[in-house]
Amino acid sequence: MPKKTREYTEDHALAGVNAPLPEIECWENQYPGYEITITTPEFTSVCPRTGLPDHGTLVIAYTPDKLCLELKSLKMYLLEYRNLGIFQENIVNRVLRDIVAAAKPVSATVTGEFTPRGGIYSKITARYQRSSRRGR
Repeated sequence: MPKKTREYTEDHALAGVNAPLPEIECWENQYPGYEITITTPEFTSVCPRTGLPDHGTLVIAYTPDKLCLELKSLKMYLLEYRNLGIFQENIVNRVLRDIVAAAKPVSATVTGEFTPRGGIYSKITARYQRSSRRGR
């Protein structure tokens, strides 16, 4: 029996993780202590191994500090994933990383619920909680 070759490579795993994407702009928050939830029910990206489209719903929930995400720039940012080869797990973590970098929220959660592929449904959640230490 021939030895099976590995189908996934490090290039697949890293695909899209550091790809250039549009800047997420922010605007000055006027109120403390509330949560914002943004839902993108028609999110699409591309599987880096097969080249086939992935579809799902992306939910971003965050507690703003001094800045709020500007929705048009967020939409343009998310639209860039349409042609980006990136694994679903990396999408969720990359979006969280980029939102935290842009808005510096008190906390944030990004959840991706992706349509089944091969009978397997994926729901990925990544969370950020600002450290309570001073001098941030």
